[in-house]
Amino acid sequence: MRIDILTIHPELLKSPFEHSILQRAIDKKIVKIKLHDLRKYSNNKHSKVDDYQFGGGAGMVMCIQPIANCIDKLKAKRNYDAIIYMTPDGKRLNQSKANHYSTFKNLIILCGHYKGVDQRVRDHYITQEISIGDYVLTGGELAAAVLCDSIIRLIPGVISNETSALSDSFQDNLLAPPIYTRPAEYNQWKVPKVLISGDLKKIEKWRHDKSVELTKIKRPDILD
Repeated sequence: MRIDILTIHPELLKSPFEHSILQRAIDKKIVKIKLHDLRKYSNNKHSKVDDYQFGGGAGMVMCIQPIANCIDKLKAKRNYDAIIYMTPDGKRLNQSKANHYSTFKNLIILCGHYKGVDQRVRDHYITQEISIGDYVLTGGELAAAVLCDSIIRLIPGVISNETSALSDSFQDNLLAPPIYTRPAEYNQWKVPKVLISGDLKKIEKWRHDKSVELTKIKRPDILD
């Protein structure tokens, strides 16, 4: 998979891809991340990428020209499965969407900033708009990093034990069950006996029952 991220602050996105699972995915050449500084695509002599709103109002707006130049250049070299704009008014990111995106080959992610981007970018270039929650960040970079993390970890070969991702919360519209590790008893707090019984059928049933129980309590909205 190749992910091209368009931003005016590429330095904000370097760290998430230089550690842990995401770095290993890049080192193994399972995924390629390319950061594009939109200021380098500006025709303005001062590399300006924003301007005042037509009609007045507070806040600057990202101009269409640098964004269009960058996307056009990328699209001339390869086909993209989606061009995503990270925005608070987009569709909410969930596990189902992450699963879907993980099957893509090429992806562009546009990070907004200031008041947002010129509407013509959204009308003519963007194919999907994604939000990571009902709140506003100073820019789309952190949201883009969240989206990338949720996608990349699902690509075959990224996580050493691929079945681990299949048991994550939300994969079956259920929250993950409680998990425990050694020691079996600490400060008189004991691990449930079923988990150390060795009976796989009973363990799977316990986990499923606990998932349903926790989902009813914490997130009844996601139950079918």
